[in-house]
Amino acid sequence: MNAASTTAGGNTILHIGLGSFHRAHQAVYLHWLRETGDRSWSIVGGNIRNDMADTMAALAAQRGEYMLETVSPAGERRYERIRSIRAVIPFDPGLARLIEVGADPATRIISFTVTEAGYYLDAQNRLDLGYADLRADLEGQTCGTIYGALAAILGERMRRSGAPVTLLNCDNLRSNGTRFRAGMLDFLDRRGETALRGWVEANTSCPCDMVDRITPRPLPDVAERVRAATGWDDQAPVMAESFIQWVIEDNFIAGRPAWERVGAELVSSVHAHEEAKIRVLNATHSGVAWAGTLRGLSFIHEDMAVPQIRQMAWDYVTDDVIPCLDQPAHPCPIDLARYRDVVLERFGNPHVRDTNQRVAMDGFSKIPGFIAPTVRERLQERQPIGSVAMLPALFLAFLQRWHRGELAYTYQDQSMDPALAHAICEAGDPVAALCADRTLWGGLAGDPRLVAAVREASLRVDAFINAARA
Repeated sequence: MNAASTTAGGNTILHIGLGSFHRAHQAVYLHWLRETGDRSWSIVGGNIRNDMADTMAALAAQRGEYMLETVSPAGERRYERIRSIRAVIPFDPGLARLIEVGADPATRIISFTVTEAGYYLDAQNRLDLGYADLRADLEGQTCGTIYGALAAILGERMRRSGAPVTLLNCDNLRSNGTRFRAGMLDFLDRRGETALRGWVEANTSCPCDMVDRITPRPLPDVAERVRAATGWDDQAPVMAESFIQWVIEDNFIAGRPAWERVGAELVSSVHAHEEAKIRVLNATHSGVAWAGTLRGLSFIHEDMAVPQIRQMAWDYVTDDVIPCLDQPAHPCPIDLARYRDVVLERFGNPHVRDTNQRVAMDGFSKIPGFIAPTVRERLQERQPIGSVAMLPALFLAFLQRWHRGELAYTYQDQSMDPALAHAICEAGDPVAALCADRTLWGGLAGDPRLVAAVREASLRVDAFINAARA
């Protein structure tokens, strides 16, 4: 594939992170739009790390096409051949082809899906320099983070044409566009790239958005079902639940596809939607995965069949999240009780077969991002936090099992300092040690009300684990 093949033809979205979620979500919306006859936009995709080489090679061989399998809670399966990815860029450490496409003025949007932990932000939206790959990028050695990659892409774009471009974050990060932009500008400040920083401020926009579709890592049986249903021997299929949602702040500096024609919601602010999704879905999802792992289960739908786990999830949302998000002075535009029930039904879908291993990952970024805000707001209102405290208590029990080498799977956590995690578990009072960590809790660290609530919740978690052994 040469550079011309990746840049020719209409308006381009360069997407970084061609994992399952992008291919089950953003690529699908653009496919639907193209199916209406509007073919003015297409995707060129690539990765900044060589962590899915087989899938990328298969996608390239299939000219970016793949089959999406969706399944409803009732077990209805649908198959759709997705054709919105025009070209797949093979990985190379210098990112030469990504830079080439990103610098082309026909590329009007650069979007990315690198997981929440891939932004390395502290509570003040400043870069956390405790990560070796981030430090290496700051020193100019590599392009292994989203900041290093975009600095290279945008620097070349500035030198060539200076054409404005939208930077679209598609990860589960609260205020994702705003926070990414703060991290990007901080990165350029620390590298002393004054001219590029000024250009980025003047020539890019960073909309916030909320993305939602449960997308497990595809197991081998997905390809088998695709082959049986369609006759195509797809080497890179993806599967997801039937539910899909995308809410986007309409803040694009260089044009955008008419996604609203195919079900996306273009709004002036995504705040209410993202808060509901992050706290009701993402935080609950993680808690369920930690709890299910502690009971020796493998899949999210198995967890939801355990009455105590379902009740824990329901109590957390009902007792603590809904009062935070729906207040008399600021009523929430979303029916949160209905949203809670839809989310729990989605988790119970036995046909998705989403694994606890996938959902449980990255706890050290999920506690500060998904859980701590509810704790903070409830304490500010002088309200109890017993239900939300179950989530960090479950994570601590999960972490202790990891510390002892007793997890049934490999735990992945980009934000975790293993030495710190082991120290928390080895402390004389692990609850106090967990609650004292400022990376997890910010200004709440060491708050006696937090410690007391997590300590009491840990007793309930112990009883929950012991009940399974009885």
